[in-house]
Amino acid sequence: MRRAENDRTFDRAPNLLASRRRFATGMDKKIMTGPILEVCNLVKQYGTVTAVSDVSFRVPEGMCFGLLGPNGAGKTTTIEIMEGILSATAGEVRYRGEPLGRQFREEAGILFQKTALQDFLTVRQCLTMFRGLYDRGLEVEELIKVCALEKLAGRDNRKLSGGQQQRLLLAIALVNDPALIFLDEPTTGLDPQARRNFWELIQSIKARRKTVILTTHYMEEAELLCDEIAIMDNGKIIAQGTPRELLNQHFADVLLELPRHEFPDSARHLPLTVIEASDSVEITTNDLDATLRTLMDARVPLQNLRIRPPNLEDLFLELTGKALRA
Repeated sequence: MRRAENDRTFDRAPNLLASRRRFATGMDKKIMTGPILEVCNLVKQYGTVTAVSDVSFRVPEGMCFGLLGPNGAGKTTTIEIMEGILSATAGEVRYRGEPLGRQFREEAGILFQKTALQDFLTVRQCLTMFRGLYDRGLEVEELIKVCALEKLAGRDNRKLSGGQQQRLLLAIALVNDPALIFLDEPTTGLDPQARRNFWELIQSIKARRKTVILTTHYMEEAELLCDEIAIMDNGKIIAQGTPRELLNQHFADVLLELPRHEFPDSARHLPLTVIEASDSVEITTNDLDATLRTLMDARVPLQNLRIRPPNLEDLFLELTGKALRA
């Protein structure tokens, strides 16, 4: 309960809206016509294992691009090559049309999934230390306001809640006023209130036409924040497009969900499009009335039937046969 109360500081910060507006109007960087980032025929091998296999995509400037996939799909390796942390076996990553180099390092910001900060430093001291690594960037006090850290500025960073810690790490990723920001599962482990607060911060970053590369296990997060997503499995891109485009390509209008133990074996032979998850059976259809009649004629119990539109989690099951966290 205390962590949720602390995270509501984000909502109560009196100067946050004004800071966001100032932050959102700083579009002083040159707008380019081509993609800000290109991944070209990327390959990464570890001995006889190919973790990434001929992956290519382009990220336009100002977009939130989501790279998603189940564990072991190759997305973490791909992201780390894009960040310049790993070297590729073959292929390359290009930033503003050039191989990764000094300009990329000066204009990129990274929020890692796990980051260890120096002990005994306050929030303001952490930001001051990282700000000193760059010739240009945002002022420390502006970062504190943008990320709703005013009431936490003098607190030891070890005493922050999960949501507060992520806001500090986001502020650190923004110290150089980056054009491109990598967010690696930024809301994992946060309570729902802190997660939604963090989404608002990311949306304020998007409003400034920053380019965001996001990995996440939360489908609601991807659907809300991402303008385009690429789905990886077995080291390859298996689908790419806007969330709505991908759902329209792979699904009919509605999805029916039943507990798996209430779906008899005899019903599996019905003329239906069925996806089996670990604890449920899902049926996609563009003719709800006809599908319901078919189920009733087969005496399938419907008291626990749920009807809903398909989402990205359904898309993962359809494309990979496993849940995103598998």
